[in-house]
Amino acid sequence: MQDRTRGILSMIGVCAIWGTSPIFYRLLSHVPPPEVLAHRTIWSLVLFAGFLAWQGHLGSLRDALRPPHVGRVALAALMVSLNWGVFIWSVQNGHVVESSIGYYTYPLVAVVFGVVLFRERLRPLQQAAVLLAATAVVTLSVGLGAAPWISLTLALTFALYGVVKKALPLGPVQSVTAEVALLAPLALGWLAVAHLHLLPGQDQPAAFGWDLATTLLLILSGPITAIPLMLFARASRSVDMATVGLIGYLNPTLQFLCAVLLFGEVFTRWHAIAFAMIWSALGLYTLSAFRAVHARNRNLRAGVGG
Repeated sequence: MQDRTRGILSMIGVCAIWGTSPIFYRLLSHVPPPEVLAHRTIWSLVLFAGFLAWQGHLGSLRDALRPPHVGRVALAALMVSLNWGVFIWSVQNGHVVESSIGYYTYPLVAVVFGVVLFRERLRPLQQAAVLLAATAVVTLSVGLGAAPWISLTLALTFALYGVVKKALPLGPVQSVTAEVALLAPLALGWLAVAHLHLLPGQDQPAAFGWDLATTLLLILSGPITAIPLMLFARASRSVDMATVGLIGYLNPTLQFLCAVLLFGEVFTRWHAIAFAMIWSALGLYTLSAFRAVHARNRNLRAGVGG
């Protein structure tokens, strides 16, 4: 099997796991989101560290956790932790439609960050896509009478996470292992306080150890987090970014289907209008990306032929 085919299959696997993960986190609705987040952090660290050890690269973590990289690693850890936490809360509280909007708009927010922070230039179709997505957010805010904070937070934190990662000269698995390693002491501290029943307003003991099903689900939050990230790292090395971006839309699409078909969340006409605008914006963005890839390949062929 060719590397590109493996990469495409890996990316499909990534999006299938991410897109159906609301089903998994809904099973943990009886566990407070911070506790789920803490276990997600700790058990993913176990898998990432084990993977690095198997590769013989565990010692490389020392470089990632020292200057000059540790500051950026800490910022990336903050962004990914906020993203994970908001997503878990949105699933447990019946806002998966809003989370899917966030991951639909993330590529367009990333484009804006590219312009603002890296002086990248937008092609005309990209400009139209960003404008249409911004109009969709405004329309949804006016229609619902409030800004879609869940969607905006997920899109902004994931885009900022990408910006920070772009400036880190570290391997993808090395980087994310360092991130969860920095978060692990906070996660362990939270769990210690929860198990001692010392959290303000805590009316029930920590969930780990309640019953076998809950305990296994909390442990499985590690593989649910780590496996798609490692698959994504593999896919991004062997598949062009336009294809990765296109397949990536499978994630929020599956989230949306889970929200409406499985969870019975309300899908108003304002959601429908905003979704139509966002899907149109993504269509323009994808068309622009494929045109750029086609033009680059054509120029390369012309250079070889010349």
